[in-house]
Amino acid sequence: MNLFDPANAPEGEPKEVVVGDFIQWKRSDIAETYPTSEGYTAEYVARITGGGANEIKLPQAAASNDTRYLFTVDSATSADFLPGLYHWQLEITQTSSGNRLVVDIGDFTAIPDMDSNQADPRIHAEIMVDKIQTILEGKADADVASYSIAGRSLTKMSFSELVEARDYYRREVVKHNNDELLKRGKNNGASILVRF
Repeated sequence: MNLFDPANAPEGEPKEVVVGDFIQWKRSDIAETYPTSEGYTAEYVARITGGGANEIKLPQAAASNDTRYLFTVDSATSADFLPGLYHWQLEITQTSSGNRLVVDIGDFTAIPDMDSNQADPRIHAEIMVDKIQTILEGKADADVASYSIAGRSLTKMSFSELVEARDYYRREVVKHNNDELLKRGKNNGASILVRF
């Protein structure tokens, strides 16, 4: 299946994207309620976890009609994504009034591009496990102060909070690895086999 072909665009937003990849998806349900023929436009806004001045305004839906909104993100745009977890909102604007509604929210993970120099192949949870472990061992690296959980710097957390956070992220790593195995159709060790 040719994933560059708009006819093959999946329904709904991606959960994972690779930085620098071409991305496209469609939303048929939104087009039925807010058809372009009646003067509506749709646009996504996304922001990486932790906030800051890194808002992403994804292009407005292109090639839209009254049966679907087709969203595309070209490689040059996604190349600017920082790896990490992003939270997005889908905004519908009524062009006649300029009024806006947020009609859906969600998240996606931007995965590092292995083609890039200095790319870190670890997922966010793996990075957090490693950073927290360095603090627990008294060997924190220079950039550990730039990492935080729920707005609190890792360096300001108590020992018990760090252990709890490390264990949480370890579980997230296991879950991610199991999900990856399932996506590839492999047994993740969590399946229960029954023989009749």
